[in-house]
Amino acid sequence: MADTIEFWFDPSCPWCWMTSRWIAEEIVPNREVDVTWRVLSLTKLNEGRDLDERYAQMMEDARLGAQVAVGVGQTYDNETLGRFYTEVGTRFHPGERLNERSAIVEALEALDLDVSLVERAEAGEFDEGIVTDLKGATDLVGDDVGVPTISINGNAFFGPVVTPAPRGDDALRLYDGALLVASVPGFYELKRSREKGPSFE
Repeated sequence: MADTIEFWFDPSCPWCWMTSRWIAEEIVPNREVDVTWRVLSLTKLNEGRDLDERYAQMMEDARLGAQVAVGVGQTYDNETLGRFYTEVGTRFHPGERLNERSAIVEALEALDLDVSLVERAEAGEFDEGIVTDLKGATDLVGDDVGVPTISINGNAFFGPVVTPAPRGDDALRLYDGALLVASVPGFYELKRSREKGPSFE
């Protein structure tokens, strides 16, 4: 029986991007899983919080990517949303064009999707969907988290946060371990200080 995975992402987050590559490129081909992609807008999550000026600007810059991702999911289907995340994330992160409007347009064009989704997103058409997707995540894990947020067979958690994305046997061991600890009632957190920045190897 396939594991059911819900993966909440914000296209702007490099840490989430690496975790998504672990799921999409290592777990999907090697385990029986069904993945549903969902958007967790960091901009919306942080609304009303006291942020320093630099981080507040980062959150504002991230708004459009999440809005367009919700639009893709609403207009097309889950598979297309996953493919859009791959296209836009590749441009944002390894491509070093984080949150560029032109990168979002190119990602839509690469998949032959409606580029008017960008203008519709800018007009606020998908903001209700942003709220709905965010609530879906925070109802499971609370609002003191971020991306990636993952639910596997109903067991939800923030993370894992990894760099670079694990490959091969390491990737499968991490999946089995994450599934195991998340299934234990009352388990909340494992954490250690990050000593390295994002690596897109």
